[in-house]
Amino acid sequence: MAYVPPHKRHSKESGDSSPVPASLPRQFKRGLNFRSPRTNADQSGKIVYANKAISRWLAVGLDDDGDHLPSGVFLKPVSLEAIERRSGDKPLALAKNCMVNEDDETGQDHSKKPWVQIAETVMPDLVSSFEVVKSEIEGQSMEEIKPTLVARFGKIIFYGSPSFPVETCGDMNTETSLRQLKRSFYTNIPSSFVENATLRIVPEIGLSFEDEKDIYHVKLSDKSRPDSTITCKCSVSKAEQRLELYKVELNQVRHMVVDVSCLNKDLDMRLMLCTKRILTDISEKEKNSIRDLITSAVIDSSVKGGLRWPLGKESSGDRYSVVGVWHTISKTYKNSSMRLKVRHADRFDFKISHGEVTEETVLKLKGITSELHGQGLETDLTSDMLKDACLENLDNSRR
Repeated sequence: MAYVPPHKRHSKESGDSSPVPASLPRQFKRGLNFRSPRTNADQSGKIVYANKAISRWLAVGLDDDGDHLPSGVFLKPVSLEAIERRSGDKPLALAKNCMVNEDDETGQDHSKKPWVQIAETVMPDLVSSFEVVKSEIEGQSMEEIKPTLVARFGKIIFYGSPSFPVETCGDMNTETSLRQLKRSFYTNIPSSFVENATLRIVPEIGLSFEDEKDIYHVKLSDKSRPDSTITCKCSVSKAEQRLELYKVELNQVRHMVVDVSCLNKDLDMRLMLCTKRILTDISEKEKNSIRDLITSAVIDSSVKGGLRWPLGKESSGDRYSVVGVWHTISKTYKNSSMRLKVRHADRFDFKISHGEVTEETVLKLKGITSELHGQGLETDLTSDMLKDACLENLDNSRR
């Protein structure tokens, strides 16, 4: 059965949609930032990129030549302590002058069907990256590897030493200015967006409630894997009020990251293809050392991250040490092609002694992953599914 995107199934308009402006392909192409190949891990050892990973940045709503931000859009400093502590730089984010009309001519010209251009730009990299993933999965015995394509909402954060004055509206050359800056993706979103996602977006795109989970994630450093962080997922034994370990994972490995600055929206989007590595073959000695750390944790809602350890118990032998904790409460909604997770996260990073509470949404595009994993890949079908996902993300990122 042919795939029919929801925005076409429910459309109330007759006839074909408006054509994409001829200038858009040039704008997207010139707004891209290639960074490949990447090293295996960043300096913190928490974020791991595959050797052939692709990383891109693009902006929806550039001017006609595709090089400059529209008048009224500028970089401004933002207060994000966690990023400042890790990078040592003042975080910057694209912002819009409050005097700019969101429905002005510039916004109209560049917001016509942007999801089409995003999908068409991303599609070749997605297919090639997935081929690399499939080749790496073959022959793996120690780890169970699962590929995942997700869309995240939040704000793209730039940092570094810009060669231009910040908070200057317009006339900013994206090729020579923004490209030189490093970037990260801040996933905390307004509570109003979370409410909108659960009350309006979920029924609109045909998702149904799946489950609610209350999970503690204990992050461990492992001296035998200096470029990796082990994540221990734990549930809570209500009777004994202690953690019960049920899964051990290594870092996700990122194979493709596309950050999309949505200049006419309140939130940006990140599309990411990654593999989750589940440890399935570890020795009894390793298991016992990890369990010792987990069972010695004390559940304490008054501390950041929700867990603490008695003095001297935050490490096990000379190999494992606790470097971070997360306490997440999430609700998941799904249909046959996607899964939406709405998550409240309370985190504490031991390495920088900083904690933060965030509200997050993650859209797992499992239908596209299944199609890519199939033997007979139909690129047109996969492209339509990707366009559909981008449409829903962009249309719902300003509420």
